Amino acid sequence: MCTVIIDVPTDPGTPVRLLAIRDEDPNRPWNPLGHWWPEHPSILGVQDIRAGGAWLATDADTRRLAVLLNRAGGDHLPDTAVLSRGTLPLDSVLGHSPDERPAMRGFNLLEVDATSARVISWDGAIRRETEIEPGIHMIAHDDVDDPATARISHWLEHFRLAAPDARPADGTPWYQPWLDVLARSAELGPVDDRAIIRDNRPLGYPTLSLLVCAASVGTDAVDIRYADLPAPGTWGDLDLH
Repeated sequence: MCTVIIDVPTDPGTPVRLLAIRDEDPNRPWNPLGHWWPEHPSILGVQDIRAGGAWLATDADTRRLAVLLNRAGGDHLPDTAVLSRGTLPLDSVLGHSPDERPAMRGFNLLEVDATSARVISWDGAIRRETEIEPGIHMIAHDDVDDPATARISHWLEHFRLAAPDARPADGTPWYQPWLDVLARSAELGPVDDRAIIRDNRPLGYPTLSLLVCAASVGTDAVDIRYADLPAPGTWGDLDLH
C-alpha cells in the first residue's frame, strides 16, 4: 500500500519529479538506496533482497525510473505458482516491462523517463496501461488519482497546491513543500484511512511505512534522494541524501 506523488511537467525541458513512500513488512529484508547489482553498474535502487530485484530502481544511462506499488488481485494463484513482484522495477529500467499475463499478485508499476510517465496495472486478470497526463497526481493501491482511495481524495489537492519548485530561491530542495504536506498528513495517525505514513496491520496486512525517496528524472540526469523513517509507521524530521 505504498504511495507516490508525481509531477509530470507540461514543459519538456523540465524533469519529471516524484516522491515515493514505501509500505512493507519490516521483517522483509531490503537494502537502502545503493548500487546493488554489479552486473548493472549504472543502476541505483532500493533492493528487495528476497526477490533479488528492487522496490525502486533508476538507470543513470537510460534516464529511467520504476517503482512498484502492490494492489489487489491474483489471489487465485497458488503460492507455488506466484512469481515475486520485486523483480519488476529492475526489469523495467533494463527495458523489459511485464507481459500481458504475469504470474504475479496485483501491482501498479510506475515507469518514468525524462519526458513521460505511465502506470502498468495488473489485477490478476487484466493488464492495463495508463499514461499520466501533465500535472500532479497520486498513485496508491488502486488507479491513478482514484477518488475511492481516502489518502488520495484527502491529500491530492494539498500536493497540487504545494507544487515543487525546481529552482527555489532560498536553496531548499524542490521536494520540501511535499515533505511539509507529508508532515501534516502524519498528524492523522498511521491507522487513519487518510494517512500516507501508515500502519496497515489493522487492515490485515503486516506492512508499515518504512522510507521515503524523492527523484527527479530529466534529459541530462536522474537525481534521487533517500531517507528511512525514524521507526516503521512513524514520521519525523528526514534528511534525504
